[in-house]
Amino acid sequence: MVCASVLAGCGDSGSSDSKDGPKKSNDRGPITLATGKDTTGTLQGQLDRWNKQHPAEKVTLVELPESADQQRQQFIQNAQTKSDAYSVLNLDPIWVAEFAANQWIDELPAKEFPLGKMIPAVVKTGNYFGRQYAIPFNTNAGLLFYRTDLLDKIGAQPPTTWAEMKQDCAKVRGLPEGKGIGCYAGQFDKYEGLTVNFSEAVASAGGSVVDAKGKATVDTEAAKKGLQFLVDGFKDGTIPQQAATYQEEDGRRAFQAGKLLFHRQWPYQWTLANAKDGSSKVAGKFGVAPLPGLTGPGRSSLGGLDLAISKFAKHKATALDFIKFFSNEENARTNLKVTSAAPPYTDLYDDPALRKQFPYLDTLKQSLASATPRPVVVHYGDATAAIQESAAAALSGSKPVDSALADMQKNLSAAIAEK
Repeated sequence: MVCASVLAGCGDSGSSDSKDGPKKSNDRGPITLATGKDTTGTLQGQLDRWNKQHPAEKVTLVELPESADQQRQQFIQNAQTKSDAYSVLNLDPIWVAEFAANQWIDELPAKEFPLGKMIPAVVKTGNYFGRQYAIPFNTNAGLLFYRTDLLDKIGAQPPTTWAEMKQDCAKVRGLPEGKGIGCYAGQFDKYEGLTVNFSEAVASAGGSVVDAKGKATVDTEAAKKGLQFLVDGFKDGTIPQQAATYQEEDGRRAFQAGKLLFHRQWPYQWTLANAKDGSSKVAGKFGVAPLPGLTGPGRSSLGGLDLAISKFAKHKATALDFIKFFSNEENARTNLKVTSAAPPYTDLYDDPALRKQFPYLDTLKQSLASATPRPVVVHYGDATAAIQESAAAALSGSKPVDSALADMQKNLSAAIAEK
C-alpha cells in the first residue's frame, strides 16, 4: 500500500541468500521462540517434541505479555537494539510488513514450505512486496459464541444481524435463568483488540477502514454505522460496562462463568469453554456462529500468528528448520485438536474426523473466506494507535461518533503517508 515510502526497506539484505540469512547449513545451535503469553499451556509440549529430537539445537520458549500491543513493543525494542535474544518470532500477521520494511526479519525460502496447501489469504499475510517473510503458524477469524441452552428456551436461532441479537437478548433477560446476564461482549479495551473489533464492526456494516488503494476510509456512512453500533451497545446496556476493559481472556472468563449470552471471540475459546474440570459453567451449553452484521452475517478481521526469523538471530539454519517443523500440517492438526486453534491448511477444514470433533469448522471456514485484514501499513503502530484513540473516545462518550471518526480519518491518513 505504501510502496513509495518504503522502497528503502525492500532491499535484499534480509533475503535468505544473504550471508546473514537462514540458508547457512552450519549455522546451527540453540534458539529461542518469542511469542505472546501461552494461554493454552500447550506450547512447551510442542517444543519438547523438537528438543527431544534435536538435543544440540534446543528451543527455549520466551513468553511475552498477553497484550498484543505490549508484545509488539518488546519485539521492536529487541530489533532496535539488534539483540539476538529472540530467534523465531511469532508475530501478529499485521506486523509483518512493518518488520520486513525495517529489515528486522529475514526473507524466507518460500519454495521450501507447503504454501500451496494453505489458505491463500493466510499465506499472503506473511508476504511483503512479493517475498515471503513469515510462515503461518495458525490463522484466526472472529466467531460469535452463544448460549444454546438459553436461545433454545426462547426458540431462537443464532442471530445474523445486530438487531436480532438485541431482540434475543431482551427475551433471554426475561427468563428467570437469564436475569441480569450480559448480552454481548468482545475485546474493547484500548489495545489491538479494539482495532480488531472496530474494523469488524465497520466491515459488518459494509464499510472499510482502508480501501484497496491504501486510502483511509473511515469518514463514510458505513463506518459511522459500525462505530455507532458499539457506542449504542454501551449506552443501552447491550454491552456491559465492564466490557470496556475486556481483552481476550477477560471476556473468555466472563463467558465461561455464564455472565454473557453472546461473545465475540477467536476459536481457541471452544476447547477452554468446553472443559469438564469445573472451570467452565457453560461446557456443552454453547454453540458457534458467524458474527452478526447490520443487515446480515458480518465480517471478521483476519487474525492468526506468523513465524519469522529475527535479522539478528544466531543459528538461523536451525531456526529455519524449526519453523518448518512448527508450521507443518501435522502440528497444525495437533494444535486444532488440543487448543481448537484455526489451522492454515485448507484440507483440515474438510476432514470428517475433525469436523465431528469441532462442529464449528465449517462456520470458521466461511468466516475466514470473508475475513478482512486490518490496514496493511508499514507504520502500523501509528495506524492502530489512531484507530484505538478515536474508537475509545467514542465508546467512552468523550467524543461524538462523527468527531471521533473525523479525527481517526485525519490521523490514520497521516500514519499511512509517513515516510
